Amino acid sequence: MSRHTGPKNKLARKIGEDLGLKTNALKLAKRLSIPPGMHGKKMKRKMSDYGIQLKEKQKVKYIYGLTEKQLRKLYEVATKTSTATGSALLSLLERRLDNVIYRMKFAPTRSAARQLVSHGHIKLNQKKMNIPSYQVNVEDLIEIKSSGTKIPAIMEAMKAGESTTKWVEVKNHLGKVKQLPNRDDVDGAIDEQLIVEWYSR
Repeated sequence: MSRHTGPKNKLARKIGEDLGLKTNALKLAKRLSIPPGMHGKKMKRKMSDYGIQLKEKQKVKYIYGLTEKQLRKLYEVATKTSTATGSALLSLLERRLDNVIYRMKFAPTRSAARQLVSHGHIKLNQKKMNIPSYQVNVEDLIEIKSSGTKIPAIMEAMKAGESTTKWVEVKNHLGKVKQLPNRDDVDGAIDEQLIVEWYSR
């Protein structure tokens, strides 16, 4: 499956925001206002409505590390729910197992969390789970195996601070999904309505 494997800071500079793709925020802050490319400093054009919608859609793709196919599939699922499409889409994104691992402070970034899952360091309801896109449900138990806690980057992330995610209860190496996330549980400046407008064109 195709996925961006190049410099992550270029993606953040392209959007003009810190997307949490790297742990060194200070290094990014120095060049965040300069778009990537030879003529980055000169790109001061006014953006069209189309461009604004596209930028917001791309931003969400970069934040959660998705392909276009994955995001569109989640959007189609969101349109079939009884709640607002934008809120439902964000809830589905938050429920991805790799994102939940990141929210639980078991990994410093979502890409690190994805690798933790795909390499078999996570157990879901006492069983090995290596699918980062798995949608967690209420009462699911998520545990990081002892093999994962020995990884230096994971050890540092777990020592850095406790999880502040309200819909997941975390204790030591174990987390439990108490409820499904809603719009208020999603931090970061994401305008989901722009994404809905993009896909409903």
